[in-house]
Amino acid sequence: MTIPLRPSSGGDEVGPQAPSAYDRMGGHDTFVRLVAAFYRGVAGDEPLRALYPEEDLGPAEERLRMFLEQYFGGPNTYSEQRGHPRLRMRHAPFAVTPTQRDRWLTHMLAACDEVALQEAEDTELRSYLTYAATFMLNAED
Repeated sequence: MTIPLRPSSGGDEVGPQAPSAYDRMGGHDTFVRLVAAFYRGVAGDEPLRALYPEEDLGPAEERLRMFLEQYFGGPNTYSEQRGHPRLRMRHAPFAVTPTQRDRWLTHMLAACDEVALQEAEDTELRSYLTYAATFMLNAED
């Protein structure tokens, strides 16, 4: 099972003129704010922080932002710089347990609260994040 690279536009318009989810969510600035808020939470969560081996969370923050932007229809910078996302493969070295997933989601959903998207976009974002977090599970507690 793979996570598709992009969701449908979800808006009323269809076809090539329909705005992407990335655009409907506010574009680059929204994703910068979302990911920054998430990593502020991660920085203070020692058990979750253990999943981030780099001393500085900056590189992880940039990777997540680029991935989310691409997934929701923004620039393809993630794939251009890092290749196919291969999320499960990239996370395989880390024990992603249900507890770690729940900690991750706590901070990510709090970040969603902070960016305060319109209802349809908020639902779309939260739905994907919840699905993706569960998809990453690879270990028991």
